[in-house]
Amino acid sequence: MAKNNIIEVILFGLEIGKLGYDIDKRSSFFQFNPEFLDSNQYIRIFPYIFKRIKAVQVFNKFEGETFRGLPPMIADSLPDMFGNIIFKEWFESKNKEFKKITPLEQLTYVSNRGMGALEYHPTAEIPKSSTININEIVEVLNKVLDLKNETAAESLNDAALLNIFKIGTSAGGARPKILISEHKKTGKIIPGDIEYSNLYNHYLVKLSLNEDWGYNKEKVEYAYYLMARELGIQMMPSKLIENKHFATLRYDRQNGEKQHVLTASGLTGWDFKKLDNASYENLFKLALDLKVPHKDLQEMFKRMVFNLIFANIDDHLKNHSFIYKKETDSWNLAPAYDLTYPLNINFNYNNISRALSINNKRADISLEDIMIIAETFAIKNPKGIVKDVQNVMNSWDGFAEELEIPIKIRTGIRKEFNKLI
Repeated sequence: MAKNNIIEVILFGLEIGKLGYDIDKRSSFFQFNPEFLDSNQYIRIFPYIFKRIKAVQVFNKFEGETFRGLPPMIADSLPDMFGNIIFKEWFESKNKEFKKITPLEQLTYVSNRGMGALEYHPTAEIPKSSTININEIVEVLNKVLDLKNETAAESLNDAALLNIFKIGTSAGGARPKILISEHKKTGKIIPGDIEYSNLYNHYLVKLSLNEDWGYNKEKVEYAYYLMARELGIQMMPSKLIENKHFATLRYDRQNGEKQHVLTASGLTGWDFKKLDNASYENLFKLALDLKVPHKDLQEMFKRMVFNLIFANIDDHLKNHSFIYKKETDSWNLAPAYDLTYPLNINFNYNNISRALSINNKRADISLEDIMIIAETFAIKNPKGIVKDVQNVMNSWDGFAEELEIPIKIRTGIRKEFNKLI
């Protein structure tokens, strides 16, 4: 662990500051590197929360499951639910207690392997591995995630568990996912935690495990991707691996460089698990304050309508991100991700509500509610956008049938679609 619980925060090869954590007070502190401030480089990397001053800044209001006492921009680098399950399994296999790991120590394991461009030094030592086998990883993950089985760590393949730890703890979210890099010429697949060169395509892969829902969730997400692509919604190219695992190119790895990316939650400190700030109005206001081009507002409106019409209620604040352009010291809306039907269609749900509200409503949202947002944020041709999105409903059955999604499932999901006009 870093001496005196202090670690360096690195961006684009520069030490931008130092981060500390007080275990007793459960608070963190950050100090910019004076040389970095004096250089006047990358002034807008942290538009909020951090003040561009040389004094130490203390943060004690971000305690809780989402930020764990860290500044939100840094907490964005921590693993979410699935990543923490794997973190716990790895630590216990090494006879370490996961409960005793501080957020700062966890960042030393994230180190230079996390999503986005932020890195943390010193780096906790992790053995290197050169190749991965997705089927082997799926087999081990099934054991790890089968809590009823209570698989002993000793019975797991140590090399596979190492790979899962390295490439499965950096990506956020609740579903099992890994990071891989596929060589453009040879097709060789290696762990995607360190590699970011232009020789590889860098993928985030959502793994299909035991299909405990009775159908393949990843195929449903791929069908949604195809509909979004038909609409011209900006998404990274995606594909199915072995006709079951959903793989999408990473927008934080482009042209052989790491891209600085933050979620709406990480940028602002709005806790995505709380309703306080969870609205599309706030998301649009954030985009305006970041001075994104107006085409990004048009794009955000189209995504909002897509999520509403196709019943993607899990559109929370960590499922919307912004990407920093270091050449112009500016922010843009990042490509869309996690567009899917998020619930188990075989279950009946009561009182379903959206993660992000529209016109102070989380259910029974109408065209009038949509139009209020369109007028507020000067969206051009909003009804035309709604009609275009609705027309893509007609493509659902064709995509779903081609992907061999069972007719009961595709019919059930289609019944959840919402017509606004």
